[in-house]
Amino acid sequence: MSSVAVVSSENMDEKQQSVSTPVVQATHTKVNLLGMSRTELEKFFEDLGEKKFRAGQVMKWIHQYFVTDFAEMSNISGKLREKLEKICEIKAPEVVHRNYSKDGTRKWVFRVGDGEGSLVETVLIPAEDKTGARKTLCISSQVGCALDCSFCSTGKQGFQRDLTPAEIIGQLWMANYSYMEDVPVAERERTVTNVVMMGMGEPLLNYDAVLSSMQLMLDDFAYGMSKRRVTLSTSGVVPKIDQLAQDIDVALAISLHAPNDELRNELVPINKKYPLQQLIAACQRYLAKDGNESARRHVTIEYVMLDGVNDQPEHAQQLLKLLKNLPSKINLIPFNPFPHAPYGRSSRNRIIAFQKTLSDAGFVCTIRQTRGDDIDAACGQLVGQVADRTRRAEQWKKKVAQQQEILRTQG
Repeated sequence: MSSVAVVSSENMDEKQQSVSTPVVQATHTKVNLLGMSRTELEKFFEDLGEKKFRAGQVMKWIHQYFVTDFAEMSNISGKLREKLEKICEIKAPEVVHRNYSKDGTRKWVFRVGDGEGSLVETVLIPAEDKTGARKTLCISSQVGCALDCSFCSTGKQGFQRDLTPAEIIGQLWMANYSYMEDVPVAERERTVTNVVMMGMGEPLLNYDAVLSSMQLMLDDFAYGMSKRRVTLSTSGVVPKIDQLAQDIDVALAISLHAPNDELRNELVPINKKYPLQQLIAACQRYLAKDGNESARRHVTIEYVMLDGVNDQPEHAQQLLKLLKNLPSKINLIPFNPFPHAPYGRSSRNRIIAFQKTLSDAGFVCTIRQTRGDDIDAACGQLVGQVADRTRRAEQWKKKVAQQQEILRTQG
């Protein structure tokens, strides 16, 4: 039987709302079917003495019709539905906040875990392209992040834990459901067209759960997404890039942000373990792995534009040299400042000049349009305001304040 989880909050504006989420009431003895792969569900039903084709039926109800009440699964016998009701649940993460921007961007803050739990974010960005209406969902894979990239709001909150497959795929489930809460079950259609594993956390450091979730995204009994429309973004965990090439065919993005090792060591500390030469070689190996209608035509390079840090003409020339033998598309990202950030956003003219250098050399280079500024849509921003459960942010803000004091006294 479905229930409604209601989270109340005071002083919310009209864009930041308390949310009602349809979920099965949780108990510690019930098995959550939401994050199970087809193989896992087939085994589950066989263990119950049922035919394994039941797995495909239930998957469609969960991921294509967004049903959480077993009683509504009309092509399953009443006896089996009663059994499932007793031992199973279909439970997405609890929505604490939802923020809908004027430009169509949507953002959710989810509570994961028992009790007070922890908070993670998900952002949906709508756009129009040559294929029509596109809705891209940016999904989190961890609570916080251990990599501590110097320009990242999420990194300043520290790392708490990995997300489970149900908590990862539940973000996609909820984003789709948000467009059809009042739509009759028979008329519901999947709305999200693209997924990027680019939210809070480093996906390759939660490898098994992320792999299982992406397999659900591609499964025709679940979301049936094209492998070209599912992208994993990594800061450069080289051994796991090689493992990913063996396990699944999805698009790969690299959170690069610097064209040389010295600067990248500062901005993306994992570079000290896996420097650029190793990272680019891993990307080349990933593209060399053949697949049927493979998503591996190119690697997307993400490059956040930091004023006076990585946006100079010499940086553009270094980037050209670094990527000359790697089929790639470059996405320039205007920096989204957050409280106490030690960087500023590059000027529009500087970003355009940087783009022209890369485009003139033959690279496909786009400038990401900033979206959802009115709802803190940059990864980690809203969670950083709501809850910081580590001392990293506190220590970091203190360090910034000390640096500012030194500059003031010297000036």
